[in-house]
Amino acid sequence: MSTPGAPSGTELNSSDLHSDALACLQAWASPAGRQTRLRDRFVAHLQEHPDGTARGCVPDHLTAGVLVLSADLDHVLLNLHRKARRWFHFGGHIEPGDLTLSGAALREGREESGIDDLDLDPVPVHVDEHTVSFCGDNASVQHLDVRFTALAPTDAVHAVSEESLDVRWWSLNALPDDLEDEMHEMIAAARSRWLT
Repeated sequence: MSTPGAPSGTELNSSDLHSDALACLQAWASPAGRQTRLRDRFVAHLQEHPDGTARGCVPDHLTAGVLVLSADLDHVLLNLHRKARRWFHFGGHIEPGDLTLSGAALREGREESGIDDLDLDPVPVHVDEHTVSFCGDNASVQHLDVRFTALAPTDAVHAVSEESLDVRWWSLNALPDDLEDEMHEMIAAARSRWLT
């Protein structure tokens, strides 16, 4: 029996997740320029919105993603997003059961790649803000995407989830022709992270 006015377990998790996301972004030593400006915008969003990690927070909410690299750092695993019809890293909405921002990214990576034993770096590697026109019942929202990076084991076998039309390893020397500039930037940042 709950005490009237006491937060439920979901609310506690949501509050803990919000605190984790805020601390994670505040501690991140983001690259100067656009990455720092976006990081500061995401921090301000969370400071203003206690529900800023929930998909119900409109017109902006945080999302979490992960860029998966091969163990030798020569390939990247991308998915052909079913709705956007473009090649991206893995990612999506933060769910009520997620306890940390990096945990949400890891969950998304596992679900969408089919690889359970990803080695996640729990520090963000890249952030991006983009308009999404297919986010639930909302006509258009801003996804404030916090991206992490992970390594797949050498013998990893990937799968295609219902979120994707295809999942494929790409050589860093032969990436998709229409890959967006911010994806190239994130791939370079992720590879550099693992090399340090």
